[in-house]
Amino acid sequence: MTEGNFVDYVKINVTSGKGGKGSVHLRREKYVAKGGPDGGDGGRGGHIIIRANPNYWTLYHLKFKRHFKAEHGNDGGKSRSTGADGTDVYIDVPLGTVIKDPKTQKKLFEITNKGDTEIVCHGGKGGRGNWHFKSSTNQTPRYAQSGMSNEEKKITLELKLLADVGLVGFPNAGKSTLLSVITDAKPKIGDYEFTTLKPNLGIVKYKDYQTFVMADIPGIIEGAAEGKGLGHYFLRHIERNSILLFLIPSDSDDINNRYKILLNELKKYNPEMLDKDRLIAVTKSDLLDQELSRDISIELEKQLDVDYIFISSLANQGISELKDKLWHMLNS
Repeated sequence: MTEGNFVDYVKINVTSGKGGKGSVHLRREKYVAKGGPDGGDGGRGGHIIIRANPNYWTLYHLKFKRHFKAEHGNDGGKSRSTGADGTDVYIDVPLGTVIKDPKTQKKLFEITNKGDTEIVCHGGKGGRGNWHFKSSTNQTPRYAQSGMSNEEKKITLELKLLADVGLVGFPNAGKSTLLSVITDAKPKIGDYEFTTLKPNLGIVKYKDYQTFVMADIPGIIEGAAEGKGLGHYFLRHIERNSILLFLIPSDSDDINNRYKILLNELKKYNPEMLDKDRLIAVTKSDLLDQELSRDISIELEKQLDVDYIFISSLANQGISELKDKLWHMLNS
């Protein structure tokens, strides 16, 4: 999937259908005098329904269609016949989609499981026909109910990627390179900051044909939780990851300090992120000799409260061990 095809935020207008009118009809048959009222009910207006579709990975299919309108219910007929309901309109979205009110930013609901459906706009109820209103004192009512009015809303759809492992790091930390090595994904890779402008997903193949999903988001910078850089816009994509894999280059001035800055940004954005399992991958470890690796390990043992591993995506060092660690964390 190319970056241009990744759409994780859209605004759409949705309008349900009006209810059909109840019928005002008096029974007229040969040899049946004063048959009485027999007007049927109006049909229900069509709903607008949000439906989970696991075959979708982004909201790209909604990028160019912003208006959805359901059919009105049909009017009732004679012989107590009920009008046909308006056809419902289904809007398919990928798992992990959050539906919000754009004015208040209040979350209406979210789609997280296969088979989930939620009515976002209810169709109007059909009006009752005149046969409902007959009585001993009003045997031929010549009135019926109008159908209920429909609903019209503006909603926003936000996608939060559902992945097992989320990659967290500063720009140019080697996240995209790792994703390209450990999965079949083909993210854009470059030796400059913010090469990645859109999240990328990849499937990691493990032993015995088992797999797990890894997500790469644009690099986080200090102040991302306040909206600096691209991090604020994409931090939501790691809210649903089971494990956070922090990538910090081995040539950083202070690995522990870089880790604390990243952790602080996540905490400011959503403190619940600190409850997730975490692992640090010291990248570009092919630049280190044994002595330097040992010195860094001694320092990290003193400073860190989480496990760490040395890897090099280009030299394919520590990649198998990284898979083993992640798989064990996911299944422990």
